[in-house]
Amino acid sequence: MAVKVAIIGSGNIGADLMMKMIKSSQKMQLVAVIGIDPESEGLALAREHGIATSHEGISGLRELDVYDEIQIVFDATSARAHADHDKRLRADGKRVIDLTPAAIGPFTIPPVNMDQHLEESNVNMVTCGGQATIPIVAAVSQVAKVHYAEIVASVSSRSAGPGTRANIDEFTRTTANAIETVGGATRGKAIIILNPAEPPMIMRDTVFTLSEGATEDEIRASIEAMVEKVQTYVPGYRLKQEVQFERFGDNNKLHIPGMGDFTGVKSSVFLEVEGAGDYLPPYSGNLDIMTAAAKATGELIAARIQ
Repeated sequence: MAVKVAIIGSGNIGADLMMKMIKSSQKMQLVAVIGIDPESEGLALAREHGIATSHEGISGLRELDVYDEIQIVFDATSARAHADHDKRLRADGKRVIDLTPAAIGPFTIPPVNMDQHLEESNVNMVTCGGQATIPIVAAVSQVAKVHYAEIVASVSSRSAGPGTRANIDEFTRTTANAIETVGGATRGKAIIILNPAEPPMIMRDTVFTLSEGATEDEIRASIEAMVEKVQTYVPGYRLKQEVQFERFGDNNKLHIPGMGDFTGVKSSVFLEVEGAGDYLPPYSGNLDIMTAAAKATGELIAARIQ
């Protein structure tokens, strides 16, 4: 029997996750979608599909007849709101999948460490930029020592709703932290750019790593294998061009402020993430990779519960 789940947050991310579950979910049954705006399109869509709704936030969720049967709750609100949601949901014995940058539970990146946290009461999906780029950092870390990794996530302004904009500071801190703790870099940095270009641009990500201990062929092969893993749940995830390399040696050391001189390989990876178009336009790959990762994690947790 499918595990019953709920989504808190009826904005872009919550609505896209909802449509993914309606379209195909092997282990989960979505029974409730919660928001705070009674006129939100997400709540209207949920009602059209026969899903219970409330516009009274988490208090409204707890008053639904189906609440006692819900075992997993996806939080697609904001980092600030999630702290309260997590406390109340876990007190009620619910498993929580956090799509905000609150970082209360352990960071989870499906192709890197999804199997490690399936018994946790709260797991955190990092950020959209983290879901797109940390797999690449981890791929390099699998074959080399990564001293430094920097990611730049560029997304269309149109795909950055109020929740995303409210979480910009948390985005940079949480992503940089996960680059180190999950990606394996000694030091990480994250930058996000909201691009107002028209027509809207597809999500683009750039990943720079400084590493030693592996050849360029080993790094390239590990990155390409990781891209294939991500594509199993985000088909629009792809390399924009061949991985670029620059080698530094004794005669051309690279000085890194705060870290000293570096000798080794600089890898530059250029990615594009096209969304599946389940709810949002395909250019919103930044939201698509987040909801796809959350759904994939939820399926595994639900399988454990069953």
